[in-house]
This record gives sequence, C-alpha cells and structure tokens, in this order.
Amino acid sequence: MPSAARHVPSLSFTTLKRLSFTHSAIYLTLLVVWLVPGLQRAEFVFGLAHGLGWIAMCILCLAAVQARVIPLRLAVAVAVIGAVGPFVGSYEFVREERRRSSVSAR
Repeated sequence: MPSAARHVPSLSFTTLKRLSFTHSAIYLTLLVVWLVPGLQRAEFVFGLAHGLGWIAMCILCLAAVQARVIPLRLAVAVAVIGAVGPFVGSYEFVREERRRSSVSAR
C-alpha cells in the first residue's frame, strides 16, 4: 500500500481540541442522564465513557506537552480540572487558539 493512501492520526492541536469538545459533550450527556430518573444504564455508559475519556485526554495531553503541541497550562486544565468539569479544558483550547491567532496576526 502506498504511503500516501494510509491515514496516520496526528497529535495536533486541532485533534486535541476536537477530542476535548467530544469529551465535554459526553460529560454533558452524563449530567442529563444522571438528572433524569430511570436511566441508570445510560448513566453507567456515559460515566464510563467520561472516565475513560478523561484518562485518554490526560495521556494525550502529557504527550502533547512533551511534543510542544500545547502549553503546560492547557494540559493542567484538561488533566486536573477535566475530571470534574471537562468544559474548562474545552474553554482553554478555545482560549489558546485565540491567543495563537493574535500572536500570528502581529
């Protein structure tokens, strides 16, 4: 198979940002199913998805800091605060993107 035909996933800022927003959507869904009575199975599924997603985001953010894709501040927001509120990590991705845009516009 030619190398141009294979898709190699990258640890890019955009990929991490999309994963962070996906994790936030999973967490929002978890909050909704937690509030609605009788959805214990969905609560388990989305709780598990949130927990595994948080672990994956921690590992990916550590690798991204080491590769200098994201700053340490952003990784800390995702890893530390992301366990109980992944919206903060998503917000920090937007904030970092805006900071990068303003720096490159200068």
